[in-house]
Amino acid sequence: MRRVLVTGAAGRVGRIVVPRLRPAGDLRLLDLTRSDEIAGEWVTGSVTDAAAMIEACQGMDAVIHLAGIAGEDTWDRLMTVNVGGTRTVLDAARAAGVPRVILASSVHAAGFRPAGREAPADCPPRPDTFYGVSKVMTEALGSLCHSRFGTDVICVRIGSCFARPVDRHALGLWLSPGDAGRLFEACLTAGSPGFRIVWGVSANTRGRCSLREGERLGYHPVDDSERFAASMPPDTSVSAHLGGRAFTTTELGRAR
Repeated sequence: MRRVLVTGAAGRVGRIVVPRLRPAGDLRLLDLTRSDEIAGEWVTGSVTDAAAMIEACQGMDAVIHLAGIAGEDTWDRLMTVNVGGTRTVLDAARAAGVPRVILASSVHAAGFRPAGREAPADCPPRPDTFYGVSKVMTEALGSLCHSRFGTDVICVRIGSCFARPVDRHALGLWLSPGDAGRLFEACLTAGSPGFRIVWGVSANTRGRCSLREGERLGYHPVDDSERFAASMPPDTSVSAHLGGRAFTTTELGRAR
């Protein structure tokens, strides 16, 4: 059974993904603090700590890097944690001989892309926030690591990963918990993927993102957000941009 290090295992996405990955691998879980809700081999540490990451990567067959600041923040914090942390993880994986790294990117790397037409998984970056910029840089670091050192790197542009869609805009971007498990398992088991970018979304009727790239890795989503649509009141959350109204306003940029 493959050995997999999951960073950010106690975070929101980590708590969704980790229980669903246990059949796919023997997991080592890393976060700043452990979660008592998730049993397993825990390592307490920061992804910005090079020595801790090199030690955590020893004996691993893959790393799933979920740790980071999950939303808009100051430029310095995002560069330190999201960008610097990703570089540290990639360097540590290479030093430990880990052949595959899966990086959590985000829809916000392309948040200003118009939402009216299907977005390929590798569409050019159009970040909507400093957070989105940090995810563009995460993808670029992954590309460099593959091109220079040959590491298999898959970047997952996660849409909206919750138990259910949080608003009407998210109906087109939802990644169900079950599909999240299926997607990361496919990323772990795909043969020689090289460098890839895939969308982290379910098979949503109102989907705005291509599923083709994920299907090539063996990801076949089964869930659809449409079952929640009738219970959602009309609101103003639906945006002309992929990132959503809350992330594509001038006010948000001025606040930072």
